[in-house]
Amino acid sequence: MARVFNFSAGPSVLPEVVLKQAADEMLDYKGSGMSVMEMSHRSKVYDNIIKEAEKDLRDLMDIPDNYKVLFLQGGASQQFAAIPMNLMKNGVADYIITGQWAKKACEEAKKYGKVNVVASSADKTFSYIPDCSDLPISEDADYVYICHNNTIYGTTYKKLPNTKGKILVADMSSDILSQPVNVSDYGLIYFGVQKNVGPAGVVIVIIREDLIRDDVPTYCPTMLKYKTQADNDSLYNTPPCYGIYICGLVFKWVKEMGGLSAMKIHNEKKAAILYDFLDSSKMFRGTVVKEDRSLMNVPFVTGNEELDAKFVKEATAAGFVNLKGHRTVGGMRASIYNAMPIEGVEKLVAFMKDFEEKNS
Repeated sequence: MARVFNFSAGPSVLPEVVLKQAADEMLDYKGSGMSVMEMSHRSKVYDNIIKEAEKDLRDLMDIPDNYKVLFLQGGASQQFAAIPMNLMKNGVADYIITGQWAKKACEEAKKYGKVNVVASSADKTFSYIPDCSDLPISEDADYVYICHNNTIYGTTYKKLPNTKGKILVADMSSDILSQPVNVSDYGLIYFGVQKNVGPAGVVIVIIREDLIRDDVPTYCPTMLKYKTQADNDSLYNTPPCYGIYICGLVFKWVKEMGGLSAMKIHNEKKAAILYDFLDSSKMFRGTVVKEDRSLMNVPFVTGNEELDAKFVKEATAAGFVNLKGHRTVGGMRASIYNAMPIEGVEKLVAFMKDFEEKNS
């Protein structure tokens, strides 16, 4: 069977060259006589894999030397608890709610301290990013939290919030490596890798060294303490070895594609193809205000639930899969991450045009 165009929000499409390399190395990784799945995480061979992955990520994102890179387990959702347990010195944090994931992170943080919601776009089903130029930042806030790109609702920050000197923490699960990032703007960046980097099971944390504390609450599990992971170079226990290996291959692929500046151009071109069609279509329309549109996740609707369902069914049969929108938005959503080729978006738009002509 031919490969489909996979528009899943995550786990999602991976570069075909990466999958082929992983397949070639499945039984014998570089003459080791074994798969990466089988080797000890304490072995010299695996040590080279994880160190090279970190080096390539540092190169791609130009991560300053005073930041640690941690390869962890538990997915991004586990960081909802790890962040307040590690960063709440005063027991206070400010959250900006722009979607389900920021909302869930906020609710989890409430278990560990006082949480203030300083801005939200819930009033319009998270279809925009609120004005964050002059927020009521708490004087004793330990950090300000955002979800940088909203997978479900298709919005993204084009300008970072004014945190008035407070540490900025960002979940970048769905747009990491899609464009250049000034890491120094943040105290902590984290991302589940299953959207734009690798297979599910790995979460990467980039944290400024001065935020890594030993005096975390006694109830903080050893495994969720950033100092535990930093002191042991992400090898306190057995890490998700194979997932990290795939991430490393994807980092090299992004480098070969020209790095993050080239990736941004590539992604802007892809997104423009789809958004331009949505803006001109009489049947389909986007659900996000134009100025806050994501390059990665594009939700759209016809305005008719039966027609939406028909479109998803026929698109799937035509090889455009995982286009059904999240239940809180309805309609459709095309996730067009780094590894989605321009050809996939062009063919999807051609299919949408044909569908519109036949069903108008």
